[in-house]
Amino acid sequence: MTRPGLPKLIATDLDGTLVRSDETVSAYTHGVLDRVRAAGIPVVGATGRGPRLTELTRNDIRAADFLVMAGGGRVVDQSDPAGPVVLRDERLPGEVLAALLADLEAEVGPLTVMVEASDEHDAPLWGDYHPSWPYQDRFEARSRAECLSCDVIKAFARTADHNVDELLEVARQIIPPRVATLTQAGLGFIEICPPGVDKSTGLAVVAQSLGVDPADVLVFGDMPNDLPMFAWAGWSRVAVSNAHPAVRAAADEVTLRNDDDGVAVYLDRLLSR
Repeated sequence: MTRPGLPKLIATDLDGTLVRSDETVSAYTHGVLDRVRAAGIPVVGATGRGPRLTELTRNDIRAADFLVMAGGGRVVDQSDPAGPVVLRDERLPGEVLAALLADLEAEVGPLTVMVEASDEHDAPLWGDYHPSWPYQDRFEARSRAECLSCDVIKAFARTADHNVDELLEVARQIIPPRVATLTQAGLGFIEICPPGVDKSTGLAVVAQSLGVDPADVLVFGDMPNDLPMFAWAGWSRVAVSNAHPAVRAAADEVTLRNDDDGVAVYLDRLLSR
């Protein structure tokens, strides 16, 4: 339930939540987020995007004091005048990923797999080509052996015989949380992250650095990878109206669609009341 007054920290997902379907963020949204910061409330961009997309992410949420990226695996403090400070950087060992993929394929059959291994600007994902992947300009076909030869930020997997929610349910029955964190972000692939990595644990790093209690945090989201931060934050959990049914069910409130600037409309009203 929403508390009176204002939250002490605001975190929002980007794609499908703050960012519109045409991959833009409106001037109105940027303006409202600037008002949030001017009110003394730190802003966090909490996204599944990996650190290779830091520049794009900073452009999409220019008011952010912190970035929680890679679904929680990379946390960056952008408020230091001396420059960005990395507060968290987690990786999944290639041999661990190889073992869990083998276990999963034994149950569901062949998987299409991609890995995010590099944090260099605009670095491509590596792995198996699939026509449904929406960002073909940042993809490089590589063998499974090459993909598993190093530690990875996260991996993506899909199969022709399961939709993404079905595959996620099966994978969670096979792969324990102590081995990897499993989620999905609306791209048609499950996402395989290091154990203990999700948006809630990433936000917890931010909250601890600021001395903010989770009960004073407001969050916005649209996909299952936002559910951990919905469970963690206590001031209010707000879904955009285009959100996944599980996210809408977990929300305290539902705002307008991402294409209708739902996050900004909610915050505008909050600041004006």
